[in-house]
Amino acid sequence: MTLTDAEWSVMEILWGGERFSLGEVAAPLTERNGWNKKTTQTYLTRMEAKGIVRVERGTPRPYSARLTRDECAKQERRRLLNAYRGAAGELIAAFLKESSLSREEAERLRGLLDEMEADE
Repeated sequence: MTLTDAEWSVMEILWGGERFSLGEVAAPLTERNGWNKKTTQTYLTRMEAKGIVRVERGTPRPYSARLTRDECAKQERRRLLNAYRGAAGELIAAFLKESSLSREEAERLRGLLDEMEADE
């Protein structure tokens, strides 16, 4: 399952705590995305149907994340890797060509590659 950019926005809020009221979810989305409360509620309902969000009706704070950030990120990584036919090196190279790395990030990547080679 792939999350849309809008769904990531909702999840960022839900990952910030345990349970939220509709108003608590809607307020930051109104500020950031210009959404009204009804738009937020529509997204939450759709995301519940997809199994991303948990809704406990009848409680003052019914909304929570059903999936963790790591679970969603893992699904995104799998989707991206599939786009590169499983070639992780090509995927990483594409990312590196489109962004810049700090010296610290480059050293960290070199270290990870060295660790991977040592494990083989």
